[in-house]
Order: sequence, then structure tokens, then C-alpha cells
Amino acid sequence: MSTSATGTSGTSTFKPVLWTPGDWNALFGFGTNILVNMLVLTGLLRFVLKMPDSIVFGRILPALGLMMCLSTFYYAYLAYKLAQRTGRSDVCALPSGVSVPHMFIVTFVIMLPITLKTGDPVKGWSAGLVWVFFQSFILMIGGFIAPYIRKVTPRAALLGTLAGVSVTFISMRPALEMYMTPQIGLLCFSIILVSWFGGVKYWRGMPAGLVAIAVGMIIAWGSNLFGLGLGSLSLKGVGDAFANFGFSVPLPAIGHVFSGFEFLGIILVTAIPFGIYDLVEAMDNVESAEAAGDEYPTTRVLTADGVVSLIGCLMGNPFINAVYIGHPGWKAMGGRIGYSTATGLMVVLLSWFGIISVLLALVPVVAISPILLYIGMLIGAQAFQTTPVKHAPAIVLALTPHLAAWAKLQIDTMLGSTITAAQAVGGLAADKVDAVKSAAISALPQQGVLYHGLEVMGGGSILAGLVLGAIGVFVIERDFLKASAFALAGAVMTYFGFMHGEAVGIGSGLGVTPGVALAYAVMAAGLFALAKTSPGVDYSHAEVAAAPAE
Repeated sequence: MSTSATGTSGTSTFKPVLWTPGDWNALFGFGTNILVNMLVLTGLLRFVLKMPDSIVFGRILPALGLMMCLSTFYYAYLAYKLAQRTGRSDVCALPSGVSVPHMFIVTFVIMLPITLKTGDPVKGWSAGLVWVFFQSFILMIGGFIAPYIRKVTPRAALLGTLAGVSVTFISMRPALEMYMTPQIGLLCFSIILVSWFGGVKYWRGMPAGLVAIAVGMIIAWGSNLFGLGLGSLSLKGVGDAFANFGFSVPLPAIGHVFSGFEFLGIILVTAIPFGIYDLVEAMDNVESAEAAGDEYPTTRVLTADGVVSLIGCLMGNPFINAVYIGHPGWKAMGGRIGYSTATGLMVVLLSWFGIISVLLALVPVVAISPILLYIGMLIGAQAFQTTPVKHAPAIVLALTPHLAAWAKLQIDTMLGSTITAAQAVGGLAADKVDAVKSAAISALPQQGVLYHGLEVMGGGSILAGLVLGAIGVFVIERDFLKASAFALAGAVMTYFGFMHGEAVGIGSGLGVTPGVALAYAVMAAGLFALAKTSPGVDYSHAEVAAAPAE
């Protein structure tokens, strides 16, 4: 139950509680989320990049742990100051950690191609460090611009594009994993669902996340007795995992950062657009927290992400930090200040002592997946629950680019896997790979799959969703002038490839996707003309991000 203070005298003497019973729930929920991400990240480094364990466990993970500890401690501090200033006991710290989308981007777009080209995973690591180096400065500079963007952008657009990320890239994978091993996944999901949505309390107040993980482990290990192997756990895997036990602290990697500048041309192509992606995503997440009742300064949040990412980079971590989607979820399950600090300590323990691989061998990932699905459900719902009902169509519009981006990713992954398999069995010559891939993509429209449409609409999905959502809101509000401004912004960003494009630039001189850019420009002109000619339009009631939800 929250307490409110209306005067400054109350806030100066109020002492926020550092740990509450609800922090246990949030710690097991958010902690397992972080754990999953760290396990995936470790797998990418070891099995995709073939990075030596001495670098993975001796350099990268300790630096990652330092970065995430600094981040979670800082956001716990911001939450403490907010609670102290407002006199409220229900303030929840912003969740943060390694950016999941960028984890895959820097691996597959930057580090893997350079590793394959040079035959040296250390050079791939250096290139990843340079990528984060530039991303960090984009975040720090963007922190001073972001508040103005939030001020003019409708809440439905900010939360709508966030919901698109949540429904696709957060919810779908854990949901699919649950149904691949339903004996564990669905049961663990029901344990979480009846507690966090249904209010059911477990024995002695045990956190639902811990109960779900414990049950998942019992089923997975128990199934080995019957030869079923649910969860793919084994004693051999546990034994092998202990080989990575040890103690490693982060060490400066400045030399590796500067040696990676030889790949600057390749790096900047993605560093700039994904830096902007980070900027918009962080704004969305701060907006999400404000909608849940906790108002944090956007500039300080973005600057903090940039600073801790830069520190992590200089110590050897090639993955950027970000404020996470999910603040309303952790707050709803009782998280306050302590869960953030405790998560930071947990990460240091896991990364500095090489415990990650042991946990990967002990806990079935499918037991953790339902927690991520729960967070995705909450974020998707929040976009509709904290905005006016009449803006619902605009939220759906903001979802569509993310659906396109997710579908394209599935097709690309399938094509890549098929071609690799064909080469492995000797059925496809190396010089025919590009021709086969092009032919397969060209044949998709005849099967009802509009691949090119997915490619164009899904490019820069978080920006595209924000622009489309904003246009939708302002048209609904009959504020055609602001709708025109967002359409014009869409035209400019599309011209340079930040939206609806696969690369940043100007294409052949007419823009990356000139047809789409021109269409946005014509839309902007039409809306502008409508704003000037429509009589009796009241522009005073347009819902913007800074206004409270109805």
C-alpha cells in the first residue's frame, strides 16, 4: 500500500524501505530473466563465435557483470530518491541489463562476419567493443534530446511500438519453447499465472518464480529416471560445467577497443541506426514506468545507460546496457528498490566466479520461459490499459511493423538453416548459394508469403511503429497538423534508411526506399492541407505523451 506526501517537509524525512517481501518475487522473476539472457549470451560467445573460454569467462563475463551491477545499483538509487521525494512506498526501480536485440545483432552482424573473415575471434571481439563504444556516445548525446521527443509523441505511439516488441521478440520465443516441452513449460506457466494474475499464495509465501523453477527442475531431472530426458539435463553436463569454475575480475581492454577501429566502416553502418533504436526503446520504457506510476528523468536514464555501457566496453564487454521492458510487471508482483540491488549482486557472483555454465546445466530453460511470457503479456496489455480507448486502433497500427520484422526473421533463419543443411549433405555447391536463396525468396509470393513487404515494413520497426502510431493518434484526435509533422519525420527517416530500410544511407541518391519515403511525404502534404482547410478543428485536446491517461 502506498503512502503519499503532498508537501516537501514530508519527503525530506521519509525513509524508503530498502527491502520488502515483494522484492523476493521480483528478484526471482527479474533475476531469472537476467540469468536466461546471460546463458544465451554465453552460448553465443562459445558456440557461435567459438570464442576461447579464457576470453568468455576470464574477460567478457566479468566486464558484463561489472556493467550490469553498476546499472542496477544506479537505478535502485534513482528509485530510492524518487520514493524519498514523493513519500511513496510503492516506487519500483527500473529494470536494466544487457540489451537482448543488440546481443544478437552485435554477434551475427558484427563479430561473426569479422571472425570468419579474419579467422581470429579476438578481432571479432575487438570489433564488438568498438560497436558498443559508438553506441554509448549516441545514448549519452541522445539523452538530452529524448525528453523533447517524449513531450510531442502520443503515449499510445510510445507504448504501442513497445507492445509490438513485447508481443513478438519477447513473448513468442518463450511461448514456443513452452509448447515444445509442455510437460514442464505449461505446468510452470500455470504456477506463475495463478499467482501473479490470480493472486494465489504459495506455501509460506514462496515466490511463484522460485516455485516454477523448482517444479521444472524436479520434472526435468525426474524424467531422466525414465529415460525421457525432458529439459535436456544430464550429470555429465553438470560435471563439464564445473570446469569453468574460478575467479576472474574485469581488466581494462582499451587496447582491444582501439585495435577494432580498423573495422570502423562496417561497424558504423549498424551502430548509428541501432543507437537510435536504443534511444527510442529507452524512452518507451521510461514512458511505460510513468504509466505505472513511477516518473523517472529520461535524460538521466539514457545518460546512465551510455556511461555504464562505455565502462563495460572499456573493460572488455561487447554488449550494450539498456533499460528493460517490464517495469510494470515487476512492480505488479511487489518489486520495489531492493530487487534491483540484489540482482546486481547476483550478476557479479555469477559472472566473476564462472557459475553461469553450472546453472545452465542444472536448470531447464523451459522452466524460466513462462516468466518472460508473463512480462510480455503485461507490456502488451499496458498499451491498451493506460491510453484512451479511442486510441486502440493506433496501438494496433504501431504493432504491425514488429509483426513484419519478426516474420521476416523467421523466414531468414529458415532459409539460412536450409542452405547450410544442403551444403552439409553435399547437395549445394558454394557458388550456387546466393542464386538458390534469391530464387527461394522470389518464389515466396506465389505461396502467399509477401517477403518484400515484410522486409520493407519491418525495417527499423521500433521507429516505424512509433511514427505510424503517432499518425494514427493525431488523425483520431483530428490534429492533422501534428499528424503531418510525424508523416514528414517518417519520410525523412525512411529516405535515410532508419525506417523501412535494411541499411543507412541514401541508396542511389533518391533514398534507401524512395517509394516509401515519397509516400510518407505525400501523406504529410495531404494532412497539412487538411489541417489548413478543415473548418472547426479543435487542436487543443490532442493526447500527448506527457498528458495523463484517461
